[in-house]
Amino acid sequence: MSDKPKVLIVEDSAPQARLYEQYLKNESIDLSVVSTGLLMQEFIKETAPDLILLDYKLPDMDGLDILNWMKQEKFSCFVIVITAHSSVDVAVDMMRSGADDFLEKPVTAGRLKTSVKNLLEQARLQSLLDNYQSTFERKSYHGFIGSSLPMQAVYRIIDAAAPSKATVFITGESGTGKEVCAEAVHAQGPRAKKPFVALNCGAIPRDLMESEIFGHVKGSFTGAFSDRKGAAAQADGGSLFLDEICEMDLDLQTKLLRFVQTGTFKKVGSNKLETVDVRFICATNRNPLDDVASGRFREDLYYRLHVLPLQLPPLRERGNDIIEIAASFLTDYAQEEGKAFTAFSPEVKDFLIHHYNWPGNVRQLQNVIRNIVVLHNDQLVKLSHLPAPLSTQTDKSIVTKVSQSYEKSETSKSDSFSPVKPLADVEKDAIENAINFCNGNIPKAAALLDVSPSTIYRKKQAWEGL
Repeated sequence: MSDKPKVLIVEDSAPQARLYEQYLKNESIDLSVVSTGLLMQEFIKETAPDLILLDYKLPDMDGLDILNWMKQEKFSCFVIVITAHSSVDVAVDMMRSGADDFLEKPVTAGRLKTSVKNLLEQARLQSLLDNYQSTFERKSYHGFIGSSLPMQAVYRIIDAAAPSKATVFITGESGTGKEVCAEAVHAQGPRAKKPFVALNCGAIPRDLMESEIFGHVKGSFTGAFSDRKGAAAQADGGSLFLDEICEMDLDLQTKLLRFVQTGTFKKVGSNKLETVDVRFICATNRNPLDDVASGRFREDLYYRLHVLPLQLPPLRERGNDIIEIAASFLTDYAQEEGKAFTAFSPEVKDFLIHHYNWPGNVRQLQNVIRNIVVLHNDQLVKLSHLPAPLSTQTDKSIVTKVSQSYEKSETSKSDSFSPVKPLADVEKDAIENAINFCNGNIPKAAALLDVSPSTIYRKKQAWEGL
């Protein structure tokens, strides 16, 4: 039996199917072809493909029907939808229904091969994660703090991606630690002893960005008093981290694409071609596909960079990690400021985990803890120490309820009995029953409950911490 990844072409036009086969003939894959949705269903029941190239309009059903059937039957594989009926609405519907990529006919050989290679690499990493048998949970990892299930998954993805030279594309809300993640990818890989160079594409003026990346020669523009190395040359042998990549000017994206493809560049004002060996790591707090669809980000550059995607979870989905991170900040800042703080009250722990949404994520939590340590002097962090916006009028009502719940004695709780369960208990019972029904498989339980797996992971972490 072949160990090559299995790719299935679903295309009713025989000439079109032969064209795709010709495009992919030199790839190291097992390629099969079917012409209808029914034949595709029979095929994947017998042979689980790693990737499906799916024509949107088939004689017996369309792409949405097939994607919905795959979701219902819980068949998990990557899907590229190919169609001549392109529109933004169709693309959005396809992605929402589970497609991983969307190609418009006529499809070029380069575009198809790039998409296939990228998704098969993702399938390989996913397989490594699925087969990974961890004997321990890491409470910290290369600058990250936290032992929650979402972060264990992030650590394992970095473990799998770091040895490769393939580009890692990090997404996540502001403040989730994208630069920490990029540094972890670098530190965990074979380039760890080589330079790690970071550039924030949103913080550097447009007219200086090209010089920052590629460098310049003396006299190339006003103020260029000497030759200067850019980030590309400084990162030679190591990693180049381009933060907020979607903020980059379109003209410069063209030059970056050439650099990514060839490893060569020219300094501003120079005709000399220079060659370097760098591993690219990119990050954005936006949805890059939205920028591609709107024309703000080049599609070909996106597919060159979006090889190994890594999504960082927001702080609100990390459960007890919030307290672990806050405790680390508290210890550091108390020592730095000469204060006596050592821990958080139970009310504060509950509030930080369950009653605030953390729109600024870890960065906001860091600022909150520093504010508390600088402005107060106590051993225990109390609800009264919390700064704005945690202490705004909207949040005060929540704080009051939390305080009152802790003031109730066990005796008063048992004074009366009601046959109606609290909503939180009903929710917990429903989730636990679904997990038991699915023999502990949380993604399957999430599918039955029509919620995301991260929601269940977050709630389990919260229950286990109380």
